Amino acid sequence: MSARTVSRRVVLAWLAGAGAPALALEPLLARPAPTGIDPRPYLVSEKLDGVRALWDGQTLRFRSGRPVTAPAWFIAALPATPLDGELWMGRRRFDALSAAVRRAEPLDAEWRRVSYQVFELPAGEGDFERRAAALQGLGGGAVVPVEQLRLRSNAELRQRLKQVVDAGGEGLMLHRADAPLAAGRSDLLLKLKPQADAEAVVVGHEPGKGRFAGQLGALDLRTPEGVRFRLGTGFSDAQRRDPPPIGATVTYRYRDLTPSGKPRFASFVRVAEEF
Repeated sequence: MSARTVSRRVVLAWLAGAGAPALALEPLLARPAPTGIDPRPYLVSEKLDGVRALWDGQTLRFRSGRPVTAPAWFIAALPATPLDGELWMGRRRFDALSAAVRRAEPLDAEWRRVSYQVFELPAGEGDFERRAAALQGLGGGAVVPVEQLRLRSNAELRQRLKQVVDAGGEGLMLHRADAPLAAGRSDLLLKLKPQADAEAVVVGHEPGKGRFAGQLGALDLRTPEGVRFRLGTGFSDAQRRDPPPIGATVTYRYRDLTPSGKPRFASFVRVAEEF
């Protein structure tokens, strides 16, 4: 999907109508970064393994448009300014976070460990560098502006990637400093990880054999480009007994692509839910 430049007028119209989930703004989504990318035109931040959430000044929502059932005290601490970011519990804590934000009745003990890591002002002015700077004045309580760095070379970028991954992080995000507000999948926002990841839709299940008899053997997946492939590794025993249903979108990791566009050494990560 190509990015769409989004004017402040369009964003403000979305915010005014955000009570209807169908009007939820599609956020900016990342593409993989080229291996030898020059980071100088970008602001670089850690790629957080969290849940995307958009705040319109009154209601906190998932990408799907559904409201987040956060405790009243968490919502009351958010500013009147619209924000885009991720709910986050820390590195390698996605499963605990996912369980917490799914609950119909939030648990205070879980939400005390959740922060709202913000990286965009959906109604802000100027380019991304200016909007990111404006975010720094909005921190406090659960709201944490994501640190944005300027790096001078690909070598510095690779060093930063190693630091983050060695500490348990997923990778890095590179956001064009001169980017306007935009929506959809775009080269304005790139992700850099030791292994690439992508999403595909489940179109079938293949039965297991041997010790997996009676369980899932592999998922039959279709990428957004229409490429079909089998994914048979990375599943827990529970996931093989109760696999992602047909129509679900899943995230997988892979090393590279074949000439026909199929991922090599692909492994299941999780169901890619928008909540």
